Amino acid sequence: MLDVLIVGGGPVGTFLGALLAQYGLKVQVCEQRTAPRNHSRAIGLHPPALRAFETLGLTPHILAAGVSIRRGLVIGERGVVGELSLQGGGADYPFIVSLPQVQTERLLQARLCDLQPDSLVRGCEVLHVRDLGTHCQVTTRQVTTDQVNTDQVATHQGGPVSTLSARFVVAADGLRSVTRQQAGISFVGAPYPDHYLMGDFPDTTPFGDEAVIFIHSGGVVECFPLPGHKRRWVAYWPFALPASPSAQHLTQIIRARTGLPVPADECQMLSAFGVQHFRAAQMVAGRLLLIGDAAHVVSPIGGQGMTLGWLDAQALAPLLLRACHHQAGLSARGVSQQEWRTFERRRLRASTVATRQAELNMQAGRPTSKASTQRGREALLAGLLHPAAQPLLAAAFTMKWL
Repeated sequence: MLDVLIVGGGPVGTFLGALLAQYGLKVQVCEQRTAPRNHSRAIGLHPPALRAFETLGLTPHILAAGVSIRRGLVIGERGVVGELSLQGGGADYPFIVSLPQVQTERLLQARLCDLQPDSLVRGCEVLHVRDLGTHCQVTTRQVTTDQVNTDQVATHQGGPVSTLSARFVVAADGLRSVTRQQAGISFVGAPYPDHYLMGDFPDTTPFGDEAVIFIHSGGVVECFPLPGHKRRWVAYWPFALPASPSAQHLTQIIRARTGLPVPADECQMLSAFGVQHFRAAQMVAGRLLLIGDAAHVVSPIGGQGMTLGWLDAQALAPLLLRACHHQAGLSARGVSQQEWRTFERRRLRASTVATRQAELNMQAGRPTSKASTQRGREALLAGLLHPAAQPLLAAAFTMKWL
């Protein structure tokens, strides 16, 4: 009997698995991809995430591997609008660490395997979860094709079917969570009308370790330093998403809106994406629990989603420890329904705050056809970046409100 079976071996699922393994619980993390992903999506690790990783001893490794962004610069069409120091994020971590998601996942997976070898099972598709009241019965199937290595999981052929038992099941299988859908938990939300192009290039800018946001009437352009003297660029795309985006599409937009040349032929990652927001009606359904994108999806503009998921896991882990110990007869005190609901309420409330903040970020970066609107937007941002207001703004961008 497993204590906890986690569906999804991405950054949130492996973090929870490592926390539980460190507590001494018997864990299995089922990941249907047969190999680690190569495409980096999220890059930002906020101070609350760095504090959470201290529990696993991973924060020093993250700081050593990433780039610490201590300042952001906002540039409008008439020059510099202002700058934002991230000192307001906290005395311990007055910065956001930029580290590609694939590297963060490798650190988490290695730590999980150190704590509990063979607990991360690749090529394991969870077909069905049945809550039997005292435990869950989980049907899994071995994946026998490599099509699941892509970010968009494709239809694949399955191998042998197995049945596992676990005291609890945690769905960390993302936006399209099959586990959530099978449980009949509603997922309410919608896409936004906004689209973006994103790419990684050698850093040819003079900005060093600064993040820079260009507020342009044609749409926002953002850029962030990456390890290895690279820089990630994100640009508002005012059309339908191209079926096959090219690096030239992105670099032409960057040049037009910022005046900066970026070498298209040295692009190291490219993607086009839309944005959306969704929230599950509940995160606790008997012995099934939802975390991360399986529970709530926020726009990636602002980079809050991954940290939200990690903090879901951090809040859930001690509850699972107590509940499993109580069921195994190792503790007299279990977890009350009120405690489960408090966890659910607080985490869904945090996702709502993050959603609203992301919406404000997107609104500030949308195109405008009126020169007066652009001037007003730049004036508003200049006021928000005034030294008197900076601590509040820094607290928002570093997720200090969590």
